[in-house]
Amino acid sequence: MAKTDPIRDRKDMRRLVKYFEDKKELRNCAMVVVGYATALRITDELNLTWEDVYDFGKQCFKIHIDVTEQKTKKQRQIRINRAVEDILTRLMKAIRKQKGVLSPKDYIFSNGRQNGKHISRVQAWRILKKAVKELKIEGNIACHSLRKSFGYYAWKFLNVSSNLLMSIFNHSTFEVTKNYLGIDQDEKDEVYLRVIA
Repeated sequence: MAKTDPIRDRKDMRRLVKYFEDKKELRNCAMVVVGYATALRITDELNLTWEDVYDFGKQCFKIHIDVTEQKTKKQRQIRINRAVEDILTRLMKAIRKQKGVLSPKDYIFSNGRQNGKHISRVQAWRILKKAVKELKIEGNIACHSLRKSFGYYAWKFLNVSSNLLMSIFNHSTFEVTKNYLGIDQDEKDEVYLRVIA
């Protein structure tokens, strides 16, 4: 399997979100926003149901998403930020308008068929690859790029500590995290660009 890259330019991430908004593809837009803002692996993201993010009794979004990662079997608690809540609110309204009802057990990223399943990882990959190609976003961008972009931006623009990033990604060393996010090569490139005769 080829190594995926983070989307390094924040403008490209905004363009990707806008691409789906302009096409009125809220589910796909939500897939990008949730994937990026939560750093979930695509399998864990696609398995999210509405009850994972929304308290139907209180009629409001939960503060956290509680997930047991399929790959690591570790528990994660992920804060729902404003961007996630906003796009999921819009998606929820659109589904209710179309179907009239929204079940807590429904998958957020439903395939839209009567079988009640979510879109597949392959379909998510196709959706993202088509958009990236049309937008001419450079790099090997795939679903895992959303997770990597979270870490890349946290490190590069928010100065999140190495220990915290390691914890978020469940990595054993920061060297693993740097390699995973492509930061190591970025730092090397910066040295080459600064050394001038």
